[in-house]
Amino acid sequence: MGAFLWAKPIQAQETVTEIQFEGLKRTKESFMRSMALLKKGAVLDSTLLEEDVNRFKRLPSVSNASYSVSQQNTGHVVRYQITENFTLIPFANLYSSNSEEFAFRIGLQEFNFLGRNMTLGVFYQHDVYDSYGLRFKAPYLFGPKWGMEVNYTDLTTQEPVYLESGSSYYKYNNQSIEALGLFELDHRNNFALGLNVFTEKYDYQSGATDAGVPQDLDIDKYLIKLLYNYENIRYDHQYLDGFASRLNLQYVRSQDFDQAPQFWIGFNDFIYFERWGKRGNWANRVRLGLASNVDSPFAPFTVDNNVNIRGVGNVIDRGTGSIVINTEYRHSLIEKDWFVLQSNLFVDAGSWRNPGGDFADFTDEANIRVYPGVGVRFIHKRIFNAVFRIDYGYGITKNATSGIVFGIGQYF
Repeated sequence: MGAFLWAKPIQAQETVTEIQFEGLKRTKESFMRSMALLKKGAVLDSTLLEEDVNRFKRLPSVSNASYSVSQQNTGHVVRYQITENFTLIPFANLYSSNSEEFAFRIGLQEFNFLGRNMTLGVFYQHDVYDSYGLRFKAPYLFGPKWGMEVNYTDLTTQEPVYLESGSSYYKYNNQSIEALGLFELDHRNNFALGLNVFTEKYDYQSGATDAGVPQDLDIDKYLIKLLYNYENIRYDHQYLDGFASRLNLQYVRSQDFDQAPQFWIGFNDFIYFERWGKRGNWANRVRLGLASNVDSPFAPFTVDNNVNIRGVGNVIDRGTGSIVINTEYRHSLIEKDWFVLQSNLFVDAGSWRNPGGDFADFTDEANIRVYPGVGVRFIHKRIFNAVFRIDYGYGITKNATSGIVFGIGQYF
């Protein structure tokens, strides 16, 4: 919270004569001025000051922010005190459910490219096969409200496909290029709209076959994507408090309608955080998703270690509908100026609608997964998203497994 350096209440005539930023090293001051809601010459407004500080804290380049105000004969001087993050960050996700399943993704991202909070990143993934991707995101490229994002991926994985006669494995490749326009309505609401052009290839490797399921597919597709994010979360280093909602809608169409008919897919994450005492944080995510109910073994929603259920395995099932609940309690065991050791107790649970099935599938015992578990977090408070996590999930439902999931960043 900012420090007020005057005793009398703000009067309507009192204006801001100067705005200063202290602590900036790599971030451009011109960029921070463009992000501030309070402008020079405006009436001093403590509400805008608080909103500015919270907005700055959400920037990748900012570890913490506060403000102070001093009075002069001609008006008031506002000083924003900024503590910057280190923003050139390697990342890694590693996950395994048994000795035969192991995959990882490593990469490097700069979150403050050119000092304007642009993201430039690259990743390499090994999940039986090799994959890579490039990312450029500039949410404020055209001012404080407009930006763009461009992504290129060449993703190849071994995908299990579940048929009535049994399961099989396909080599799956997706080459895509995506361009999104970004718009921030205000500091709580932002939108993205764009086009993704991609080619999907499926090559049969082993296992069961079905006369109605092709062993080789090579299809050019495109999708139109709409994203809407609402966020009202207050940040205090690793502690979060508030609510967010994240909507993802996609329309997918193929050039060969007979092989791959058009379909819709949409899901929404509802996220809620609550501070518990001085060192506790309760975190929750509910994901609801539906897609066109096409009876296909290549259904869009997956049950996967690194996406929704910790410990369940790598892509163990698919569906055209999804309900997932993740809840966890995070507690800071050790907290120093720059380092935090955090414990984690969690329960991940979910259910899926089978391809071509109905809503009763959500209550089918065979589709329900419940995985409680424990984890630990190693957090560096001066490096953006520097959270190394280790989680162990243990299934308690039918035909359950168990496994360890590693990653960078909180699970959600």
